[in-house]
Amino acid sequence: MRTLRVAQHLYPDTKGGGQYHVHAMSRDQAAMGHDVTVLTTRTDPSLPRVEETHGYTVLRVDPGISVVGNDVSPGVARYLWHADADDFDVIHAHSHLYFATNLAALKARLGDIPLAITNHGLYSQSAPEHVFRWYLETIGRWTFNQADVVFCYTAVDKERVRELGVSSRIEVVANGIDMERFTQEGPESDLIDAEGPVVLFVGRFTDGKRPWLAVEAFAGVLEEYPDAELYLCGKGGLREDLEAQVSELGTGESVTFLGHVPYDEMPKVYRSGDVLVLPSRAEGVPRTVLEAMASGVPVVMSDLEQVAPVVGDGGVTVSDGDVAGFIEGIETVLDGINGRPRERVVGSFDWSETAERTTSVLEGL
Repeated sequence: MRTLRVAQHLYPDTKGGGQYHVHAMSRDQAAMGHDVTVLTTRTDPSLPRVEETHGYTVLRVDPGISVVGNDVSPGVARYLWHADADDFDVIHAHSHLYFATNLAALKARLGDIPLAITNHGLYSQSAPEHVFRWYLETIGRWTFNQADVVFCYTAVDKERVRELGVSSRIEVVANGIDMERFTQEGPESDLIDAEGPVVLFVGRFTDGKRPWLAVEAFAGVLEEYPDAELYLCGKGGLREDLEAQVSELGTGESVTFLGHVPYDEMPKVYRSGDVLVLPSRAEGVPRTVLEAMASGVPVVMSDLEQVAPVVGDGGVTVSDGDVAGFIEGIETVLDGINGRPRERVVGSFDWSETAERTTSVLEGL
């Protein structure tokens, strides 16, 4: 099978769960014997335009202009315009949120190559909610409807996509992680040096992830657990704002910014933690949640309808933006109530199953 994978960004050029998903899927399908090409935008001018890596080919084009974090790239349009069925058997685009996927949908409308779209999360974490709701009900719905198949992580997300008026075939394929890498057994991280409870935030410092709520809630937790420490793993445009917030709250001695942590180090980081907090206003099924739970770390996160059933009693879900609820949730976990988080994800969210099922559907196209 010859696959053209279309993604705005790719790991390790940029970091994030969606970017890693694209890389891992391409790597593993190449290992299965498939011919995989990833069309993406170039985040750094020094990166090669064409690169062979992990068995697949990367084609990087210039990003063009960026609108609310969305690259409007003429290079992606040109490449898709010239691609045909003699070159590829299937196009697999990642996330309806990006202009690159809109272009892939237009290609499917005008061309003869089957299209699959993976929904990594229905709502944008960067665009204003009212703007994005309009987008979903117009361009987003049209984009989904050009696909021969749409992949959703959960049955809840499948229903949400259907409610938009999408008539395309939808396959539910759970997001997965490497259960042998993320486990409770093994060393802890030298990056974390704490005597008391360790609270983790793992994610980009963006509006959609709302890391400031984690910082604010942690300040409340210190009243009950004065020896607790917060470690923030990630980077992004809100870093300076978060540092200023920590200073205003007077929690500087208890808060550490680790920046971007290499993927190979993350299993050790999770094993060093006692609770992961994620106050996002929108997500798909975050890899960070699955990785933490597989590592035996309970999760306290926003009560998102597609993720709450995954967390179950392996953590606590909190009403959207409820700081007091996050404080109570974190304290509940630190009091020793954890619900065996690893048992909730083992067997249901294994990456090998994700790759195999996705590949099988693409082969069917």
